[in-house]
Amino acid sequence: MFTVAVVNQKGGVGKTTVVLGLASAASSRGIDTLVVDLDPQGNATTGLGVFEPGRGVDAVLTEERPGGLAGVVEPGGWPPEVGPVPSLAASSPELSVREPQLATDPLGAQDRLALAMRPGLRAAPDDGSAAAPDDRLVLIDCPPSLGLLTVNALFAADTVLVVTEPGAWAVDGVGRMLQTIERIRMRRPDGRPGIAGIAVNRLGRTRDGRYWNEQLREAYPERCLPPVHLRAAVSEAAAQSMPIHALRRPGAAEAAAEFDELLARVAPLNDLTGTATSSPGDIASPETPTFMERSA
Repeated sequence: MFTVAVVNQKGGVGKTTVVLGLASAASSRGIDTLVVDLDPQGNATTGLGVFEPGRGVDAVLTEERPGGLAGVVEPGGWPPEVGPVPSLAASSPELSVREPQLATDPLGAQDRLALAMRPGLRAAPDDGSAAAPDDRLVLIDCPPSLGLLTVNALFAADTVLVVTEPGAWAVDGVGRMLQTIERIRMRRPDGRPGIAGIAVNRLGRTRDGRYWNEQLREAYPERCLPPVHLRAAVSEAAAQSMPIHALRRPGAAEAAAEFDELLARVAPLNDLTGTATSSPGDIASPETPTFMERSA
């Protein structure tokens, strides 16, 4: 199992569309994929074609329950024409009130999702034999905040993909996100999560977009991944609850190719036939300045 948390504390940068695009790319490669929707808005849940989910991820965050996530995983609703349909641990409106409740745990509730994902997401067969190795890719769609839901994702993740947009304030938030990841890493005994990189989403052909994309690359030259360009096909695929690789309209093939490339940079694809043991990317320094601090 290899787990990628897709994060940014700012809303509206398109984290969910990136999660869905990565899930589509993984499906097209035949990779078994699970999407964990930690955003109370539930856009990844409906984007996967699930409109009346069962017990979702909120149910396993109510208490410390090792291995409990397997009990809430359900099939996604995408058509199977591209490849294996991603499964889902769905969001629910209850997640919006779960965060303040987690904060009341005197021992800390930052690792409940990590506990729920142990010892793996595959249950042992009924005949008593050992469970098969869990070789799936897990994509966690995080809420637009640095609260306990996002912190739970970071404690559970092998690596983190920071998604941003080519704008002033979103770019500035990247530095703060990298600092938060480093703080989590110092608290985890395995030294994770790693940082897969920074992906600029919805990069348009405007002068302003090009300017802020260049500024981000100057600030973090070794972390920036190939961008995802602004295309109507991406939002149309999400609105139709279908994988971008199955959409037949102008721009869809180009968008699918960008998500293919992004997936190859984020996840160790050769290891997903067995349990992944390492994550791509290096680790941010806790002193990493924000863009605005660099510009001061």
